[in-house]
Amino acid sequence: MASAAPDHIKCDLAIVGGGLAGGLIALAVARARPELKIVLIEQEQHFGGNHIWSFFASDIAPEHRWLTAPLVTYGWSGYDVHFPEHSRTLDTIYYTIESERLDWLLRHNLPASALMTGRTVKAVSPRLVVLDGAQRINAGGVIDARGVADHHHLDCGWQKFTGQLLQLAEPHSLTRPIVMDATVDQHDGYRFVYVLPFGMDKVFVEDTYYSDRPDLDRRVMAQRIAAYADNRGWEVERVLREETGVLPVVMGGDLENYWASGSGRTAKAGARGAFFHPITSYSLPDAVRLATFVAELTDFDGDRLNMLLRQRAEALWKDGRYYRMLNRMLFRASAHGERYKIFERFYRLKPGLIERFYAGQSTGGDKARILTGKPPVPVGKALKALQSRKKAR
Repeated sequence: MASAAPDHIKCDLAIVGGGLAGGLIALAVARARPELKIVLIEQEQHFGGNHIWSFFASDIAPEHRWLTAPLVTYGWSGYDVHFPEHSRTLDTIYYTIESERLDWLLRHNLPASALMTGRTVKAVSPRLVVLDGAQRINAGGVIDARGVADHHHLDCGWQKFTGQLLQLAEPHSLTRPIVMDATVDQHDGYRFVYVLPFGMDKVFVEDTYYSDRPDLDRRVMAQRIAAYADNRGWEVERVLREETGVLPVVMGGDLENYWASGSGRTAKAGARGAFFHPITSYSLPDAVRLATFVAELTDFDGDRLNMLLRQRAEALWKDGRYYRMLNRMLFRASAHGERYKIFERFYRLKPGLIERFYAGQSTGGDKARILTGKPPVPVGKALKALQSRKKAR
């Protein structure tokens, strides 16, 4: 339960939402500006939710790795991908962060007075947070990082998943992750299984879909995870943890109205501010970049924060036009059951191009190379998808 608190709190920076984006900002600002008073507010009883976040070493600039290094719980020197007609091992270093680690670091790096859990936020503005019980937090500036805003302002497909950490009866033989195993039966668009080996006898298995619909049947996906484990010859003793998610894969839309729907003129971070990769929907690389940017600011005025973060969101949206075009090809030009061919073709390209793609930093040459050659989708549908600019609903 939330502890008793004064009716009014004053601070330099209030961060609403203690997930990945909000937590990273809190850690970065606490290290860079220890003299500032920060308040991090989370609705749940712990920070970070129930998540496993993974990223490539190349996603994070060397000068920002001080922020992610303490969070990493597992790392591997490469990863595999498997498709019906192509398998490959890539040497890119791959890391995983568990939400429990984020919670632990926040509690050990920020004073207890900076951390508020189990609290419901009733309203936010650039300098004010109103909590349940009418408690008010008056801040120099506020950042809202509570997750996706009103996605109806965006034209979306969906990445949805159920993941389970499995305790096995015997050691598995995996030495590195399988980032995509698309040799599985295809359902609901593009399906692949994502596998992380945690120790000798634990493995995280995630059933993932690029789907036209956001609905998720956890029971069916859990059954498919069990079937995948059985096909690998793994005897599962028990499920240690489970997480599910439905993430927008953006093809277009109205950023201005999306931003406004997430708390008006208040600064935003994470998915609420559209700080995520257009194709993968993963937010960790952008969350790190934004956290280090905020930590370097000297003025935390709420209106200034809103202006600066919105400018970054607009620049990211502009840079993402190419990726949103690829999403339209994926969702509107490829037939269900054959979407995997787009990724199978992509994973035949050079490792450096693949690394820059996942970091959201594709060069002009990369973009041309991805589109060069015979497309793995019907040409007519590809051209129509490339030209489409569906308005936000």
